[in-house]
Amino acid sequence: MHRSGFIAVVGRPNVGKSTLVNALVGHKISIVTSKPHTTRHAILGVLTEPESQMVFIDTPGMDGGTGRMMNRAMNKAATAALSSADLVVFVVEAGVWKDKDQQALDQITQAALPAVLVVNKIDRVRPKDKLLPVLAEHAGRYDFAAIVPVSALKSDNLTSLRNQLVSLLPEQEAFYDADTITNRDLSFRAAETLREKLMHALRDEVPYGLGVEISSLKEEHDGRLIIDATIWVDRESHKGIVIGKQGQLLKEAGTAARQELQRLLDRRVHLQSHVKVKRNWSDNAQSIRQLGYDGEL
Repeated sequence: MHRSGFIAVVGRPNVGKSTLVNALVGHKISIVTSKPHTTRHAILGVLTEPESQMVFIDTPGMDGGTGRMMNRAMNKAATAALSSADLVVFVVEAGVWKDKDQQALDQITQAALPAVLVVNKIDRVRPKDKLLPVLAEHAGRYDFAAIVPVSALKSDNLTSLRNQLVSLLPEQEAFYDADTITNRDLSFRAAETLREKLMHALRDEVPYGLGVEISSLKEEHDGRLIIDATIWVDRESHKGIVIGKQGQLLKEAGTAARQELQRLLDRRVHLQSHVKVKRNWSDNAQSIRQLGYDGEL
């Protein structure tokens, strides 16, 4: 008996969806920062075991779909994940329930799929007995197939979650080869890695209007990977912030991205990047498509 299926991981921004998917798959599939809207695409993370294959769909945070065009595209990606899934993992933060949590639950209700509630960040709950009434309250919100408290950051209770998810998947063959861990190519992962390092380094007002496009990617005869990246910002005033004093911030972010890519790929990487201004690109349909933010899986 082999079980497999697509599992949409949904919830409001900043509840730890990407951290959870990375921990469940055992590889870094999605970038992670402390800032909302870090995840902008639906990204597949594949966990293959002898008797099962779980295909997790990491989604952008659901927040109602208003605002800039890119924001609406991200919500479209999250909604599309529900339409293609066999099972939903609804992630909330322990001890916190916001209007956007309810909005996400409303969409799950409309999809009418079996759903597992994952109560994340339980490592922050003190004392632990405070968690029991929280779980009881959530049980009354929806007919969840299971409610599993976890700490994705600490990898706490993830084995129990994996077992619960597998038991709810249909009996069918695997969709991907055993060595596949994601549907995203090297160019995408390079762009996301650089964006992550920039978001860690930059002020709060810059990251939302920040995009990274890989202009070229080629392998040299000695095995080195040469990557040329263009960093797009949507305001002239942000260009200097991204570059930093005497180019220091851009240099440090680029170095961090290069080192991480070398670890991930186990090869030498040469990364060069340039900062350009594309005014209000996150509210322009053509620019969004060019940079890959099209709201599709």
